[in-house]
Amino acid sequence: MVKNIISEMLGKSPVHPIQDHIAVAYDCSALLPSIFEAANLNDWDKVEAVNERIRNLEHDADKIKMEIRSNLPKSLFMPVPRQDLLELVLVQDKIANITKSISGMIKQRKIQIPAVMFEEFMVFVNLCVDASKFAKKSVNELDELYETGFRGAEVKLVQDLIDNLDKIETKTDLKQSALQEDLFKIEKEMPPVDVMFLYKLIDKVGGIADMAERVGRRLELLLAK
Repeated sequence: MVKNIISEMLGKSPVHPIQDHIAVAYDCSALLPSIFEAANLNDWDKVEAVNERIRNLEHDADKIKMEIRSNLPKSLFMPVPRQDLLELVLVQDKIANITKSISGMIKQRKIQIPAVMFEEFMVFVNLCVDASKFAKKSVNELDELYETGFRGAEVKLVQDLIDNLDKIETKTDLKQSALQEDLFKIEKEMPPVDVMFLYKLIDKVGGIADMAERVGRRLELLLAK
């Protein structure tokens, strides 16, 4: 592939650390199914171990984020504005942040999903992780986009990935609404505080897909420059 002359002038693409960052954020979210499963099996030692792994990954994401802020070129010759790339990183970072918040809630309050909801809840969790995975796939095309000055056939590939992100996020919205309705049907049988935290937890899990979809929106903005 013929590289954009601007990228040749700049040398190594500055987007590789951004790709490293989304990979860590995704790895963080990918641990969510295992912590929910462990909690519902009363395996609190595993919950503790998975929570610690998530905390470490979130910390790694923060370190990469700070390195990107410090080292991202300020050159006027970049194909896209530096601030747009930084804002992309901030959205990516929220995937890891939300995941850490969820795992912390599960650990501290020993939250378990009601048995009648558990199967559909896990479908929801895995859909949100899929959204995070598609966000990672989309960002992994950034280096090719950067080298071609955000033009050419690569743009179509990334747009297709973004479209898939939109479809997954729509599915998660529908599943989230269905879970909230299921919880409403049984909430009178549960302690009010537990109900409150379950609603909050459902919202937070849905937030993973929301942030993944926002990664797609940030990429679309880059493509529009």
